Amino acid sequence: MALHDRIRTEIEGQILSGALKPGDKVPSEHELMAHYGCSRMTVSKALTALSGAGLLQRRKRAGTVVAPRPTETMVLDVPDLAVEIARRGQAYRFRLIAREVRKARPEDALDDGLARAGPLLFVRGVHCADDVPIAHEARYISLAAVPEIVEADFTRESPGSWLLRHIPWTEAENRIGAVGADAAWAPLLNLEPGAACLSIERKTWRGEARITLVRQSFVAGSFELVARFGAA
Repeated sequence: MALHDRIRTEIEGQILSGALKPGDKVPSEHELMAHYGCSRMTVSKALTALSGAGLLQRRKRAGTVVAPRPTETMVLDVPDLAVEIARRGQAYRFRLIAREVRKARPEDALDDGLARAGPLLFVRGVHCADDVPIAHEARYISLAAVPEIVEADFTRESPGSWLLRHIPWTEAENRIGAVGADAAWAPLLNLEPGAACLSIERKTWRGEARITLVRQSFVAGSFELVARFGAA
């Protein structure tokens, strides 16, 4: 290993291990030259590489310090199942099972912010790919936030697709887990009660207004969510 690579690797190891923390000052060029018995050019080459990688900040008169760690962010979009299934080369269909306007019921354990807004539109249905059921959906929509959805035709378009096309959301929360198929809807997916399913519960907001709460249960192996991570 070239000496400048060795210097870079050793300092990088101290940063990644936490021995050198964000804001800590690293040895000066003269100190590193004396420690490694090398020229200033060799040391400068190593520090420049670390600075270019975002691990060090080099400041005039202040010396070289460990750069702040970037915040890790996760981007997980709200998917339009009709679009996602079409991308797989399959025909999408939403089969409407139930639809009603009603007040929040205590047994539904609705989010208070959604329930307090007034009447809700409740929709139950099944998402199909090539006429094979892949997911059960139970959705609550605030009519105070989206009164026009009462006129929507869910035999032609799923409530999720309709909301994505008509109502821009500013904030969303996903809760993902594994559940056993409920006896009430397992037959709709051609499953035995208790069969493994991917569960997604999602809430969306538009500003301060709560828009929808949806619970989707996917047949195991029929769907996946992909999130991209990056430094922000």
